[in-house]
Amino acid sequence: MTTRVAIAGARGKMGRLFETIIGELDGFDVVARLGRESDLDELNDADLVVDVTNPDASPAIVEHAARQGAAVLIGTSGWSESRVTSLSNDVPDGVGILIIPNFSLGSVLGTTLATIAARFYDSIEIIEAHRQSKADSPSGTAVRTAELMSGARESAGPVAAPHTDQRARGQQVAGIPIHSLRLSGVVAQQEVILGGTGETLTIRHDTIDPSAYRRGIELSLHAVLGLNEIVVGLENVLDLGISRA
Repeated sequence: MTTRVAIAGARGKMGRLFETIIGELDGFDVVARLGRESDLDELNDADLVVDVTNPDASPAIVEHAARQGAAVLIGTSGWSESRVTSLSNDVPDGVGILIIPNFSLGSVLGTTLATIAARFYDSIEIIEAHRQSKADSPSGTAVRTAELMSGARESAGPVAAPHTDQRARGQQVAGIPIHSLRLSGVVAQQEVILGGTGETLTIRHDTIDPSAYRRGIELSLHAVLGLNEIVVGLENVLDLGISRA
């Protein structure tokens, strides 16, 4: 059986990458390619909708697809914990939605390691850098990392984040300062810096080329078809062999 796929954001870099990868996979066929001027009804015949658009357009696309009973794979940034909670109230029961802030395996492993380490350090900050054209900041990956680290620290309490009233101290997400850079020549980069008595620990990941997303995309395309609920994070598709906090 062939899975019919609609790609929302098909003309963008990620949309083109998805179409290339899907064209190389058995059992998948792209039947609709949506751009900014497309009518959402164009995705109605799809079994799976891939959303790689922008934070403003994404919610309407996802909700429309879910009401049609299609599985949804979200690769768009901006899906914070509060937005995911809101989505869960708006989509029918039994619809599979997989939200992936970052398709890179290395990025997911970096976030997982940072989540483990967060329980042991009280000073934590994130620096993330992306291409100049990235519309949102902080990145979805940084937001997800901060939320997971904060969740792991529930018994330890909030991180030490002094002088947060100063704009240069970054945007706080789940109590953790995030500093965003938007630069030419950068694909994607994230550093989590954890400070303790007499030491710092830096967990850094660099995406050098978009080909880093290929394996995560392939895994996600297969995984979303087996879901009947909302799942966030590639780490929940992978078998990391550890117990997550």
